[in-house]
Amino acid sequence: MKTAHYQVNPWLLSAATCGVFLAGYLGYTYVNPIALDGKAPTHSALASKLSPHPIPYDEVQKHNTRESCWVIIDGEVYDATSVLRWHPAGPEVILNLAGTDATKSFVPIHPPNILSHLPPEAHLGPVDPATLPEDTLEATEEEDRIAQARAEMPGPAAALNLQDIEDFAEKVLTATAWAYYRSTSDDEYSYWENFASFKRFWFRPRVLNKISVISTETTMFGLPSSLPIFVAPAALARLGHTDGEMNLTRAAGAEGIPQGISSNSSCSVDEIMAAKRPDQNLIFQLYVNRDRAASERVIRNLEKQGFKAIMLTVDAPLAGNRELDRRTKGFASTAGPAHGKTGPEDSGVASAISGYQDPDVCWDDIPWIQSLTKLPLIIKGIQCIEDAEKAFEYGAQSIILSNHGGRSLDFSPAPMTVLYELHKLRPDLLKKHEVYIDGGVRRGTDVLKALCLGARGVGLGRPFLWGNSVWGEEGCRRVVEIMREEIVTGMRFLGITRLDQLTPDLVQYFDRDPVRSR
Repeated sequence: MKTAHYQVNPWLLSAATCGVFLAGYLGYTYVNPIALDGKAPTHSALASKLSPHPIPYDEVQKHNTRESCWVIIDGEVYDATSVLRWHPAGPEVILNLAGTDATKSFVPIHPPNILSHLPPEAHLGPVDPATLPEDTLEATEEEDRIAQARAEMPGPAAALNLQDIEDFAEKVLTATAWAYYRSTSDDEYSYWENFASFKRFWFRPRVLNKISVISTETTMFGLPSSLPIFVAPAALARLGHTDGEMNLTRAAGAEGIPQGISSNSSCSVDEIMAAKRPDQNLIFQLYVNRDRAASERVIRNLEKQGFKAIMLTVDAPLAGNRELDRRTKGFASTAGPAHGKTGPEDSGVASAISGYQDPDVCWDDIPWIQSLTKLPLIIKGIQCIEDAEKAFEYGAQSIILSNHGGRSLDFSPAPMTVLYELHKLRPDLLKKHEVYIDGGVRRGTDVLKALCLGARGVGLGRPFLWGNSVWGEEGCRRVVEIMREEIVTGMRFLGITRLDQLTPDLVQYFDRDPVRSR
C-alpha cells in the first residue's frame, strides 16, 4: 500500500474533494479570527470524555445526511451537522463528503486551531484505524503526478520571467487549484485585453544620461515601498502551498513592498500577523458581508490587528461566470443521490466562497465604513472615469483601477485603458490623488508605462500565487526579484534614474493591435 502524499506534502490536494469545508470556515473566521495561542481542548481530552472506544468506519458512513453529518479529519470523527445551518455556500459542499475521511480536503488549507471553534460535543472521538479502507490512505493519480513534477522542478533561478513561473505552477497544482487561480469570466476577452492594453504603448527613450545609480523607492498608500508594486489581495494561497498567505507576507516583508490581505485568505489573521516583520505594512481587503454587524466587527478590529489601510473591493459583488473553475467542479459530488445534489457544489470554488458578500453595497456605504475606522480607505475595482470622480468625492484616499483580473464582467475595460482615459480627460485627478492599477501586469515595462501615465503603482495577484505554489516563500521572492530586475533595466534604457522622472512624454499610444511577440 502506498503512503498518502498529504502526510509528507500537505499541499497536494485531491481534485475531486479539495476545499470542501473551506467556504464555511472562511465565513466563520471572517467574523471570529482564530486565536492561535488560545487554549483549545485537545483531541485526546475530548475523545476520552465523549468516546472511550474508537469509532468504526462503517458507523461513520451511516451519518451522511442533513440530519446527521459526520466526517473524519486527521483520524478524529466530527459531527458537522451544526455547520450545515450556517455554511455560506449551502450545506451540499459538506454533505458531499459526509460519512467519509475529509482529511485531504481540510488539513492543507485551514489554520491549526480552527476545529476548536466547533462546539466541544461536535468532536466524537477517534476513528478505528483498523476499519479504514485501504484506498483512504493511497495516493491518487493526481497526487502521483504532482509529486513527480515537484521532484523534477528546478530552483527559482530557472524562472527568467513571470510566464516561466506560471508554466511551472500549472505542472504542480491540482486541477482544482489551477482552475480556481487561472479561471476568468465567459470567453476571457477582458483577461486577454488586460495584457494586450499594455502593448499599445511604446516608449520614447532618452539617451546620453548618467544611469549607473538607480532608485526604485517610492510610497504607495502612504506607505514606504522599495518598488512601485504591491501584492494584490488574492484568495486561497493554501491551495498551492501549506503555508499559504504566510509565504506572501514573508516575501513582501523581505522585499519591502506592501501586501493586500484577502478577506478569503486561507490563513488566519493571526497566522499572517505572526509571519510579518515588525515594520511591515499590510492592507486588509474588505468584502462587505450581508450581515453588516459582522462587517462592522471586522472593520473596528483592523487597527488593533495592525493593518494600515482598508481596500474595499467593489468590482465583484458576486462571483463571475468562471467556466474553467466550474468545469473542474472543485466541490463535485463524491457521494450517492441521497444527498440531493443540485446547486453550489457544481459551481466551482469561486461560488462556494462568495456566499457571504452583500450584492447591494453602494456609495452610501462609504461614509458608514469611514465612520467605523480611522484607517485610510482604498476603493479597488474602479472601471470608468465617472466612478473615479465619485470615489474621490466620497473621500477615498486612493483608488485602484481593476476589473478583478478579468474574473467578473467579460468585456469590462482593461485597467490600463481606463488609466489612459484618465490621463487624457482628467489628468487633474492623477495629480491630486493616488491612482493605482492591477490586472495584466507581467513585465517591468508594464509598470513603467503605467507610471508614465500617472499611476502611483501597480498590483500583482496571480504571479504571487504561482510563485507560492512552486517554491513557497522563495517563489514569491523570485516574482519580486524578476520585477525589480526588469524595472531597473527599463529605467536605464529610458534614460532615467528615479521613478518621478517617468512622465507622459516617455510613452506614445498606438491605436492598433500589438505586433505578435514570440
